[in-house]
Amino acid sequence: MGYYREVMQLIGTCVDALGVMIIVIGAAIATVRFLLGLKTDFNIAYRSYRQGLGRAILLGLEFLIAGDIIRTVVVAPTLENVLILALIVIIRTFLSMALQLEVEGRWPWTRGEETRAEAA
Repeated sequence: MGYYREVMQLIGTCVDALGVMIIVIGAAIATVRFLLGLKTDFNIAYRSYRQGLGRAILLGLEFLIAGDIIRTVVVAPTLENVLILALIVIIRTFLSMALQLEVEGRWPWTRGEETRAEAA
């Protein structure tokens, strides 16, 4: 059982590292696109930069949450750790929703409403 926990700990850490890499690489790509977009219109480039950066952060947060879940539930499933995980997930979910609103200009659960309104 000790070997299994060590492997899950390593997997959780790798998933966390992947989440951080996604954020860093996404920020770098968004920055390059912003700098290249400055040749056209600043407002369009800036809006695109914020959206690209927000998407990178959103995707990275998903991986960070997954890493936390793996380590907490599989490696050390104590009540205290599960409560801490719940708090982390709530905070990161709030951040994700705020970023989603910032990037796309609407709440995540309003997708179907826009599609229905466009079809009508």
